[in-house]
Amino acid sequence: MQKKAIIVGATSGIGRAVTQGLLERGWQVGIAGRRIEVLQEMQRNDLNIIATQQIDVTKETAADALRTLFGKMGEVDLYLHSSGIGYQNPELDEDKELRTVMTNALGMTQAILVAFKYFESHPERHGHIAVISSIAGTKGLGAAPAYSSTKRYVNHYLECLTQLVHIKGLQHISISDIRPGFVRTPLLSDGGNYPLQLDVRSVANEIVRGIERRKSIITIDWKYRIIVAFWRLIPRWIWVRMRIVSKGS
Repeated sequence: MQKKAIIVGATSGIGRAVTQGLLERGWQVGIAGRRIEVLQEMQRNDLNIIATQQIDVTKETAADALRTLFGKMGEVDLYLHSSGIGYQNPELDEDKELRTVMTNALGMTQAILVAFKYFESHPERHGHIAVISSIAGTKGLGAAPAYSSTKRYVNHYLECLTQLVHIKGLQHISISDIRPGFVRTPLLSDGGNYPLQLDVRSVANEIVRGIERRKSIITIDWKYRIIVAFWRLIPRWIWVRMRIVSKGS
């Protein structure tokens, strides 16, 4: 049976690369994003993109639009949330901070509620929810307060949902928290000097492999797994005094 996935944030960056990776493995995909013209172009180029939906996750209409996309798909095995923004913002520009919170925290929550309730009501399918978060959620980064904080929110929210799956006996639902390091995408176009940038297609391939194995936490790649393990050992009183900032900020 051909598997079906919905990807929100499919028009660029990691979301688009993972969409391509799933298509290459024979999945049927429904895609969503803000740019309807890009969604339509992607659908014209691949017959296995079987549905599209314009969704801005920050709008009140986002939940209804996502439910519409689930309806278009008929059956869904995987929901992947790849919609997010971020800035280095040591100046604490209010617009950047609040837009980041609206997109990465509120927008993600609205979408995941729809996906979770869909899979909860379809116990005949082994549903899977996966969200692109970031290694930035594992430690507070002073140069990017809203970005780092919202990614930590995502980490904790998915941990809570994973526990809730067990509390409610919903063993047919899997949850994956996908934590890439710096990936070479338009998200890193703010002028910062980001080290150890990863190729987006390589990242997408690792994400697809992790999804197929239904891994709970997927940290990408091995270099960042070492970095995260190391900085978790740093005491808070030392961490907050460290000047962790890119040369471009």
